[in-house]
This record gives sequence, structure tokens and C-alpha cells, in this order.
Amino acid sequence: MDYTPISPFMRPVSRAHLRVVEPQEAAPLVRPVNKWEILRELSKAQAAFGVTERDLTVLQGLLSFFPEDCLRPDAGTVVFPSNRALCERLNGMACSTMRRHLARLVETGLLSRRDSPNGKRYARKDGEERISFGLDLAPLYQRAEEIVRAAEAVRAAETRLRRLREVVSLMRRDVAALAEFGEDLHPGLGLWDQMQDTAILTARALRRKLSAEDLSALQHDLSTLLDRARDRIDGVATEEMITSADRTEQHYHNSNINLIVLEPALEQGKGAAEVSEDQPGAKESPAERVEPELPRIPLHLVTTSCPTVGTFYPHPIRHWHQLYDAATHIRPAMGISASAWEEAQRFMGPEQASVVLVAMLERFADIRSPGGYLRALTAKAAAGQFSCGPMVMALIGRRGAA
Repeated sequence: MDYTPISPFMRPVSRAHLRVVEPQEAAPLVRPVNKWEILRELSKAQAAFGVTERDLTVLQGLLSFFPEDCLRPDAGTVVFPSNRALCERLNGMACSTMRRHLARLVETGLLSRRDSPNGKRYARKDGEERISFGLDLAPLYQRAEEIVRAAEAVRAAETRLRRLREVVSLMRRDVAALAEFGEDLHPGLGLWDQMQDTAILTARALRRKLSAEDLSALQHDLSTLLDRARDRIDGVATEEMITSADRTEQHYHNSNINLIVLEPALEQGKGAAEVSEDQPGAKESPAERVEPELPRIPLHLVTTSCPTVGTFYPHPIRHWHQLYDAATHIRPAMGISASAWEEAQRFMGPEQASVVLVAMLERFADIRSPGGYLRALTAKAAAGQFSCGPMVMALIGRRGAA
């Protein structure tokens, strides 16, 4: 047929009818589109097109009247079931309800009407030409790429939301665990009660379906509490160093910089190369092991006396776990074996072993065998005769004398 009608039968013309026709003539596609796949994509992106599940049910019924699986540009896309036949296909949906959802599909530009002069839906042949009047699926075919992009955007948003929810759940668990741990270390602080309350409230909130904005707000609050807990537990907020001899071991100042060393073994000319990698003292029986403890010096004092570690770590070191992370990355470059590092952590504790490693980094040129030197210090720690405090104070004295 040479003419495509715009006006519906016995209904007023709206802008929706014009919008449907224009893209159909302007940008025809050339590849087939599976009708059921595009319906699934539209179901995922229904909010973007302003349609509901009931609208899509009517569209599904119309697609079932299309004889082929794929919509093609070279084949007719008009289906012409009667209202009665369509309602039967929709499991007995009321005709008025069906017409309302049909009008919604036309309004959103996913369907168009091709009404006959008398408003009936039918098809006939005029020679080799087939003329059909009814409901045209061409707009659904022409907007296939738009529908697919919208569905992909919805899936991407759902993935981000799911990951954000997982992060918040893990952070809530960490907040609850640190609250319990902090209460054991520093009992009576209001921070631990606040963290416990926040963990409980967050767990309740996660039972609901939260938006990305709600989850982001929870993530921010939990992150703030975690930073405060780490600062309190790591002790980075403490500006005064504990100097009593029974807490940090005595240290001494000397104007002779040659006497300021990391350990007596270096001062007496016994280089680390003379210390065996298989130092017997480093392999004590489990009954003789000393329970490791946190360093009794502020972290800021360690980073001040050992500035070289900052050149090997991309972030400012404000927590003990960051110092440990830096030491773990530096250890292979210093030629220290993994077994020596694990043994040092076992007897010194991860934090104190990290202090020892970054202190050794400052005097790396003076240590002939870093691995053997670390094992020697580990053996002293296993015997309960080692603290990293004198090493740090020796470096401070060295910097002051320089």
C-alpha cells in the first residue's frame, strides 16, 4: 500500500502517533531481532520506558500472534488479532483492561496502530502485495538497540548496588569485631558502645532493600568509625612517648655517632654475615616462645626515625597495619627469605617485626646479611631479650648527631 495512515479509527490524533511514524521512516535497521529476547530486555529496562508488567503481558500476547521468531525489516510487522482473540490469549483479561494497556504501549512508542478505514484488523492480498491493518510491531524492532542499552545500564546499576551492599555488610562485621577487640584493650570508652550500636542498626537496615544513596551513607559512617577505631587501637593519636625504663627499656645518648648502632653485634664488629641463617636460638620449642606484643613506642616516632620506608610505600603510614603492609613489600627487596620473615613475626609479632625491618632499611648499607641479622634478633625475641625500642632510639640519636 502506498500510504501509511497516521490517525486512529474514531479516536483523536496525538503527538504519540507522529513520534511513532518518524523513526520508522528515518532509521530502518537491517538485522533481525529475536522477539522474545527483546521482550526480556524490555522487561529488565521497563522503568526506563515507563511501562508496567501488565503492559508487557499485553505486548507478549501480541508477539505470540507474530508467526516468526525474529522481527525483520523486509517482512511485515503488523499483527491483526481481534480484541476477543487477544483477551483469550491473555488468559481472559478484561477487554477494557487490555485496551488500556494497549493504549499505554502506543503512548510510550513501543507499538503503533495501523487502523483500517472501518477500524477492523485484517490482512488481504492485492496481487503480490500484502496489505495488513492492525497493531504494528515495527517501533519495537526499531528501538531494539535503545532497549538493549537501557537493559545493560540497569544490570550495571544492579551490580554496583550489590557490590556496595556487600562492602557495607563486610564493614559492619569489621566494626562489630573492632568494638569487641577495642573494649578488651581500652575498656570503658564510649567509642566502642557507639560502634556496637552502629553495627546493630546497620544489620537491621540491611534487612531492607536500600537504595545506592542509603548504602553510600552507611558506608561513609562505617568507614569513619573504622578509622577512629584504628587510630585508637594503633595509638597514632598518642603524642607522648612512654619513656620509663620498665616500659621501653633504657636508651642512652652519646655524642660519638660511631656508638649509635642498631644492635651491639654491629658495635662490636660482629657483622650480620657472621650470624648463621640457621641460628639455633631462633628455633625455640613452643613452650619457650614469648607471647608477642604491640610495640611500646608511638607509630609516628617510628615513621619519623625511619623515613626511607616512605619512598617504598605509596600512601602515608598512619596505622600499624599500613606499616606491616609496607614491610611485607620491602622484605623481598632486602633479600630476606619468607621463612625468616615468618619466624620474626611469630616471636616478635607482626607490628614489632615491621619496625625492625624498616629500621634495618635505614642502616641497610651497614648490614652484610639482612636475613641472618633478622634471625639473630628473632632468637633474642624468642628468649624474651629483645625490644625494638632501642633500635628506633638509636636511629633518632644518629639523625640528631648528623
